[in-house]
Amino acid sequence: MTQPSLNFGPPPRKIFSVAELSVQIRNLLEREFPDVWVAGEISNFRAAPSGHCYFTLKDDSAQLRAVCFRNQARYLKFKPQDGMAVIARGRLAVYEVRGEYQLCVEFLEPAGVGALQLAFEQLKQKLAAEGLFAAERKKPLPMLPRVIGVVTSPSGAVIQDILRILRRRFRNLSVLLYPVRVQGEGAAQEIAKGLEYFNRRRPVDVIIVARGGGSLEDLWAFNEETVARAIAASQLPVISAVGHETDFTIADFVADLRAPTPSAAAELVVRPKHELQAELGDRGRHLSQIMRLKLSEAWQALTELRMHHIFQTLAGRIAERAQRVDDCAIALERGMRARLDSARRRWLTASAGVVRYDIARHFRLKRAALADHEQRYRNSMRRYLTERSFLLAHLDSMLKERNPRTILQRGYSITRDAEGKVIRDAAQVPTGAAISVLLARGELDALVKARKP
Repeated sequence: MTQPSLNFGPPPRKIFSVAELSVQIRNLLEREFPDVWVAGEISNFRAAPSGHCYFTLKDDSAQLRAVCFRNQARYLKFKPQDGMAVIARGRLAVYEVRGEYQLCVEFLEPAGVGALQLAFEQLKQKLAAEGLFAAERKKPLPMLPRVIGVVTSPSGAVIQDILRILRRRFRNLSVLLYPVRVQGEGAAQEIAKGLEYFNRRRPVDVIIVARGGGSLEDLWAFNEETVARAIAASQLPVISAVGHETDFTIADFVADLRAPTPSAAAELVVRPKHELQAELGDRGRHLSQIMRLKLSEAWQALTELRMHHIFQTLAGRIAERAQRVDDCAIALERGMRARLDSARRRWLTASAGVVRYDIARHFRLKRAALADHEQRYRNSMRRYLTERSFLLAHLDSMLKERNPRTILQRGYSITRDAEGKVIRDAAQVPTGAAISVLLARGELDALVKARKP
């Protein structure tokens, strides 16, 4: 048998196209740097209309291009700016069009300060510059609101505290609750919709936006620009009662009045009924005293004129004027009594309306509806998860069946030439050529001794 001749000459040159070399570099970078943290300073920041953000990270001796795509950029709590020191997390990639490597940012935070605190300060400065915090924009609260709107969670202790204090101070008042979530994704939009609802329907005289205490993250819905704009656009007075006395939110600065706590908001929105009644009685007595004083002064002036000799010629006119004064005093007294009676009837009517409104029954119906929706959601989610589980098992089975490695386990092999191309026909390979054979376990390098058709 003749031995195959071996070729010990120089290996053939491998010439890459630019695209092929770029792909090789990209694969190498993405494989070696799939998840890196980089600290640097932002420069040349640009937000594209598509929602993507492009910028450069630099330090004293180097710079790195970076891009934050729209799906990640929309979750940023602050607005990146040139000169801002940040910490970025992402993966290295190659932008083949320009032949540049760049960092695809998936997470970005300011260095040395929290993202939420920075976002709070940025929005505060922006709205202050627009004049949304100006004192001249603040609307006065009504002296005695007939209906109070409350935008808060229906299940928390806040609404119970507000109702308890209002019931104690002025039982005749009506309260309308717009139920919202007060934290989490979508809470800010629900709060803004509550404010827009009350302004559109106008069923209330004043609005309380309330929430209990919590961390900066818990209170963040009230730091969203959506809520701030809704409060600023409100034609009705708005009281912000978020958190504890030491907690401050953007809503506090935009609102017409900030209450240190939700309970304090209930105390500020209306005075106790007995105080209003006492003040009304004091004003009535004060008005009677003024009337008596004016009548006394008029009578004294009339007496002095009688003593004057000119009065003798005008006695008839003065007597007529005096009679008119008496008539005016009687009419004034009747008018005051009529107004007091009208006010008393309005109070009685409002009080009867509050007694007829069974808010406890309303809450029971809402709780029952909520429980029904919850059960439906659970059943639907259970069916959905079962269907997905079956689908996943089916796909996993198909993947295992079609896996080339599974076929190799049965005794098959894959043969490639020196360039790595799969050999399907013996005529493709000349005698003496080097080939590689991929087995289920390992790989063999061989030389072709002979070919058989």
